Amino acid sequence: MNGMHPVNPVDGTDPVDGTDPVAPADPTDPVEPPDEEAARLYRAKVWGEAARKMGQTSVDGTVGTRLRELADWADTAGYGGAPLDTYGNGTVEVLERRVAEELGMPAAVFFPTGTMAQQVALRCWAGRTGSPVVALHPLGHPEVHENGAFGAVSGLRTVHPTDAPRLPTAEEVRDHPEPYGTLMLELPLRDAGFVLPTWEELTEVVEAARERDAVVHFDGARLWECATRFGRPLAEIAGLADSVYVSFYKSLGGMSGAALAGPEDVMEEARVWRHRYGGMVFQQYPAALSALRGLDVELPLLPSYVAHARVVADALREAFTEAGTGWFRIHPETPHTHQFQVWLPYAPEALTAAALAQTEDTGTALFRRWFAPGAGGPPGVSFTEVTVTEPGLEWTAEDVRTAVRDFLGRLGQGGAPG
Repeated sequence: MNGMHPVNPVDGTDPVDGTDPVAPADPTDPVEPPDEEAARLYRAKVWGEAARKMGQTSVDGTVGTRLRELADWADTAGYGGAPLDTYGNGTVEVLERRVAEELGMPAAVFFPTGTMAQQVALRCWAGRTGSPVVALHPLGHPEVHENGAFGAVSGLRTVHPTDAPRLPTAEEVRDHPEPYGTLMLELPLRDAGFVLPTWEELTEVVEAARERDAVVHFDGARLWECATRFGRPLAEIAGLADSVYVSFYKSLGGMSGAALAGPEDVMEEARVWRHRYGGMVFQQYPAALSALRGLDVELPLLPSYVAHARVVADALREAFTEAGTGWFRIHPETPHTHQFQVWLPYAPEALTAAALAQTEDTGTALFRRWFAPGAGGPPGVSFTEVTVTEPGLEWTAEDVRTAVRDFLGRLGQGGAPG
């Protein structure tokens, strides 16, 4: 990584080819607007090629390397000679059966996106319950990241049993003043810090929804990593719900795609709506194969990732305390999954620049991009998400503390509190 030059996150200087930025000849000359896409691509390249990193993401690597890795795995796993799929048969059907088996559900349907899968699921349940109202958390993915798709596309309406940064309690679900047909629970709740309830709390919430004759749907984009916290197998967790959506790229390192699992009759209707929503893609074997690889390779490793994320979180806390950082937060204090948040009292631009410079100079990617909290969040603080996957298993607690000291030293040289 030595020899690369940092992109200034503020003005986007330093082009992707690594040459030194050229300052305007005259300070009064107009400055070009930031090339945000070039800056993003450069950061992704630096962090993706880091010799040492906490986790491998779905966007690390290149087209060529990822395709070769997938082809090699397909040959080894016995899929190399399989026929190509057409409109959801072949390898896609193999994946659907595998997901249904893993989740202990009668059937599963492959979707190109989770947004489509959940809209279809909740539309199917609305027809059965007679209610278009979905109770979910305001930090849930459909409310924050889907541009109002539930209402705009599917004619659904949402209500919020709680706005606290956690899943709703049984009392909140039972006593919500408005009627609803479906309770949707995101496990874990990513935008609140990848948080989960306890197993007892989850079962009580589900029972409270049943008391109101509501269907229970799990937004399980990251359900794969929940088993450690709950101390239960995936099939038992999924079995609490009437239907479950899972993603293939968020925890399993797949290319894309999702699955919806549930009763046979609901899944048959889901196939009809998948076609109507434009989800009957002609061929999807690369996504299906990468999902199967994730189930074979990544799923068995997730418990070790969760366990080591707790080691990393403790080491980060020790390092920030020893350095006299002042205010900081590791959230949750003990990670519920292999992902958690780190909060520091600096501007996101300063923290991102320090993280990038550390990787350029040392080949170590401790943190990646930092963000300011959304509307209503406190000013002057930023957070990042830490994900521990296979590369992170090699990090000892002392490795983490050493990397933190280096990172904070770079803030002292150029960063300023937000």
